[in-house]
Amino acid sequence: MELLQKVDIYHDIVLNKRSGPELAKKKQEVGVMRKILAAAIVVLLGANAFALKGITFDQNGSIGKIITNIQETIPDSLAVPAARVEKKGKKQWTVMVFVNAKNNLERYGLKDTNEMEMVGSSDKVNVVVELGRISGYYSGEGDWKTTRRYLIKKDNNPSLVTSPVLMEMEKTDMGDWKHLVDFAKWSMEKFPAEHYMLVIWNHGSGWNKDETFAATKGISYDSETHNHITTAQLKMAAKEIGGLDILSMDACLMQMMEVAYEVKEHVKYVVASEETEPGDGYTYNTFLAPLIEQPYMTPAQLGKVTVNAFVDHYASIGYSATHSSIKASSLLALKDMLNEWVKTVMEANDREVVKSARSAAQDFYYSSNKDLYHFLKLVSEKSQNEEVIARSKEVMRFMEKETLSYNKTTGSGYKNAYGLAIYLPYYLSSAYSDLEWAKDSQWDEFIKWYK
Repeated sequence: MELLQKVDIYHDIVLNKRSGPELAKKKQEVGVMRKILAAAIVVLLGANAFALKGITFDQNGSIGKIITNIQETIPDSLAVPAARVEKKGKKQWTVMVFVNAKNNLERYGLKDTNEMEMVGSSDKVNVVVELGRISGYYSGEGDWKTTRRYLIKKDNNPSLVTSPVLMEMEKTDMGDWKHLVDFAKWSMEKFPAEHYMLVIWNHGSGWNKDETFAATKGISYDSETHNHITTAQLKMAAKEIGGLDILSMDACLMQMMEVAYEVKEHVKYVVASEETEPGDGYTYNTFLAPLIEQPYMTPAQLGKVTVNAFVDHYASIGYSATHSSIKASSLLALKDMLNEWVKTVMEANDREVVKSARSAAQDFYYSSNKDLYHFLKLVSEKSQNEEVIARSKEVMRFMEKETLSYNKTTGSGYKNAYGLAIYLPYYLSSAYSDLEWAKDSQWDEFIKWYK
């Protein structure tokens, strides 16, 4: 009955904060939630009774899905673990970390893998790593120069990777999207789970705005092969891998509309930073420990844990940082809303308002990376056109409710970083038109109009 008790607590909190028509609405919502939970628990108890006799009728895990879906409607502060209905041979989570240390970040790749070993895998969670190294940067830990795959095991040695090597490859191209797919599929086959998270560890440039560097936009730079995964290839990889609950990028500048829109149909959540990251990247022990303790987290909850672990670490040592989790399935609707917003702004001829908002909007390492929510907020505040103001606020409300699953920053320079950046340049890069976002949206036409 623990789930029903949580709803009762939620009931009390809601009713103490609401009044009038809103109170009646919330009473009805809580009542419906309680009835659904009660029914689900009855079914679940029935399933357990049959299971004791060797009979199973939850062949597709539908009971677990019902409970998980219900749980995501309850605030995180009141959330409880989803029903523990597991498929035989599967764990709850497999976290796959693609550590492309074949570049000047090599020593951090070893450091982060050692951080993972501070926690290790468990009976409910697999932590699987591919770690590649290169000559010329770091000679520690035996100075081996191959690419290795591990199932991470807990140890007490913070300066030596001791997990068993499951596969060793002499030559790899970790800048090849097909090799990323190979690692992910191998991990999913060897270590099946109910949920999958893929972390891409390396340098990142999001959508690189400078025309000079148009060919180098992307992630996972391999300094040995001089190859990298482009934004378009990231979509191809996510599509071929399939089944990803979370795509997390431990790399700079990757939380952009232009990047997330590419993978929107193939992942549930995108976790990344609007800004550059310190070389140390994620602190993997503080990221993984909560998951090991609570392996029945939903993807939304694990996204929040990932964001908190990153930002809290850098806050504790006085560094500035940004990180967010966004719901990928919302991006199609957000695109449609922004298309209507663009039409409204252009018809109102609010060009000077847009230029002023663009200049003042929160930016990041590249000045043409602007926080989308803050930009819309400034337009709504500066415009005198009622329809422009209404449209801007409508998009902002949608982002708050549907897109920005969780956002956190540290440092006074990022108080207006709300969690999703977008390209707002002075001059439009010709390579921009190749993106799915540019093909489907009116954003490139908007850029041409205001400049």
